[in-house]
Order: sequence, then C-alpha cells, then structure tokens
Amino acid sequence: MYSMTGYGKGDYRKDGIELTVEVKSVNNRFLDLTIKSPRIFAAYEELIRSRVRESISRGHVDVFVSYTDKRERGKKFFVDLGVAKAYEAAAKTLKETLTDVKDDLALSFYLRLPDVVRQEDTEGEDEEMKNALVSALQLALDNLLKMRFAEGERLKADLLSRIETIKTLREEIASRAPFVAEEYRKKMTERIRELVGENADETRIVTEAAIFSDKCNIDEELTRLSSHIAEFYSIAEEKLIGRKLDFLIQEFNRECNTICSKSNDSEVTRSALAMKNEIEKIREQIQNIE
Repeated sequence: MYSMTGYGKGDYRKDGIELTVEVKSVNNRFLDLTIKSPRIFAAYEELIRSRVRESISRGHVDVFVSYTDKRERGKKFFVDLGVAKAYEAAAKTLKETLTDVKDDLALSFYLRLPDVVRQEDTEGEDEEMKNALVSALQLALDNLLKMRFAEGERLKADLLSRIETIKTLREEIASRAPFVAEEYRKKMTERIRELVGENADETRIVTEAAIFSDKCNIDEELTRLSSHIAEFYSIAEEKLIGRKLDFLIQEFNRECNTICSKSNDSEVTRSALAMKNEIEKIREQIQNIE
C-alpha cells in the first residue's frame, strides 16, 4: 500500500556535472505532473514524464531540476555571413556619405557586432547531461517511493484497525437483530391487551409481528457486510488499491445506511451509527492512498 504524499531527492556528481532532482507528491484523483527545470532540459521533458509514469499512477507530482555544469568543453560558434555582409554594405554606404570619417573597418569590428557570431544551441544533444538527469531522477523516484510506502504502511495499520471495529460492530448488530421482532411482538401484544383486554386476536398479532419482522430484516445487509470486510482485507495486501477501496467503502456505506433505515431498535441504531463514523474515517484516509 502506498500513500500519495511523499518527497524524494536524487543527486548526480560526476565529471563536472552537479545535478539535483527533487520530486514531491500530494493527493490527486489522477496523475498530474508539473516539471520545473532550466531550458536545457526542455528536450527531455517527455523522458521525465515517462519515468514518473512508470513509478507513480496517482497524485499531483512536482519535479524540480537544478544543475551546475563545470565541464571544460570546446564551444561551437556559428558565423552568419548574411548578417556580416549586410553590415559591410551599410558601412560602405556610410563611408561614401561621411567622407571625413576615418575608415577603421577590420575583422575585430565584425566580431563585436550583434548576431554575426553566436554560440550554437546544443540543447537536446548532450548525452552526458541526459544520463545525469536519468540517474538523479531515478534516485529521487526511488526515495519518493520509499517514503510513500512507509506512509502507506501507517495508513494500512490505521485502516485495518478501523475495519476490526466495524467487524465488531457488525457482530453486535447481528447478535441483537433476532430479538428485535420478538420484542416488538411482545410490546404490541401488551399494548393491545391494555386496550381490549384478554380478547386480543392472537392471529392478528402474529401477522403484524411477521410483517414487522420482514420490514426490519437485515440479514442480507449483514451478509454483504461480512463479504465486504473479507474483500477489504484481501485488497489491503495489494499495492495500488486506492480506487478499489474507494469503490468498496461506498458499498460499506450503502449497507450501513440500509441497516439504519430498517432499524426500529435503539441498540442496533447506535451500533450502526458508530459503524458509519468508522466508515467515514476510512473514506477520508482512502483519499491519501495511491
């Protein structure tokens, strides 16, 4: 079981490259990924997304990338001859017009002009930087998953303790339910005899008691609750269970609501309301599970 909340950090320090990747995740119904990195990593954004999707299925995830490049590498420059010739033509025109101005055109003059010589854009071509990014990202994801798993185990312990409480409450209701109809029959018999004396129609009393017993019968609901409890224990042993438990806890709530609506007994109602309280706490916790 994994929580959707966690943090992981990965560092790469080798051959002049110092790169750090941080990954933070919080609750979200689906996988929502945000990447914040320098422009040099724009070409690797899909690679980052792919690696994150391999490790995480749900949650809002922020990926932060920072780096320092201390490598000594030769720089590549691009000479734009078209721009240089345009400057040359402009300079000749000025020379013909401003005859008193000294002609100091030289190679150094063109090297200082904007856009004549510029460094080539090598983004997306640096294999060393790519490998550093992949290494740091995987380490950050591994650390994130460790934290999410540790938090998930704590959530699992809490959920299972609440399911045990629900199981106990279900047994209390099941042990009390058979007596509800009989107590209703006795109370109804006593009330009728108070009104009409010993001439009460026993057949009518039995019939009314049978009708009441059928209306307040919760055997099916109790059976389904037992099945849901067993299913909860089974699902809890899996890894990615958030959506399954979210659906299952809705079924718990449905059965509990039915028991409350059918109940005509204060003890059954009290136990069912206590069960609803545990179900709601479980539902809140499930929102944190991947």
